[in-house]
Amino acid sequence: MRLLSQAVKFAVTHPERSRRHFWGWLNAVFNKVDYERIKAVGPDRAAAEWLLRCGAKVRFQGFDRWHLDYNALPTGSLGRYKIQAIDATESCIMYKGFDYLDGLKHLEEVKFNKCIYIEDACLERLTSIENLQESLYMMEVVSCGNVTDKGIIALHKLRSVFIVCSKGNKFKVLLVLMVLFLKKQSYNE
Repeated sequence: MRLLSQAVKFAVTHPERSRRHFWGWLNAVFNKVDYERIKAVGPDRAAAEWLLRCGAKVRFQGFDRWHLDYNALPTGSLGRYKIQAIDATESCIMYKGFDYLDGLKHLEEVKFNKCIYIEDACLERLTSIENLQESLYMMEVVSCGNVTDKGIIALHKLRSVFIVCSKGNKFKVLLVLMVLFLKKQSYNE
């Protein structure tokens, strides 16, 4: 009881800090990987559920519209729907949940726009997934404050990707263009 009263007292005297910690904790819970769920429904369905739970949108092969409602995900046989694109604009996805991307074989586009939890380790993890090295052709990283040059440089592992990167910093855009140029040079040799 004493611990509860101390927690309440802290929350009342520091409302902004306690709110921030609560949302950070909740976002971490949303990003926890459920390996049993991946086995049960397949990697694309499990990844779609994770992404929508975190506020992202997904587009499946053969669909023109984006799915943003967790409860309106298409149903059908296991493996019927394949994720083609992810728009994680202002979502709470974080490194902890990137294991959901391991089984995706048809992902072509990824957009990270104003994602406060996306950091260098996320981009490094994304580029280490062999399936995505083959299928991904469009990557957008815009206004993700925790992404540094190290994360942008990690994108060179993606074989045939057009990368858009902007943080209001001309140096970052120049760096991406240099990485793309060097990647194209290495394939031409």
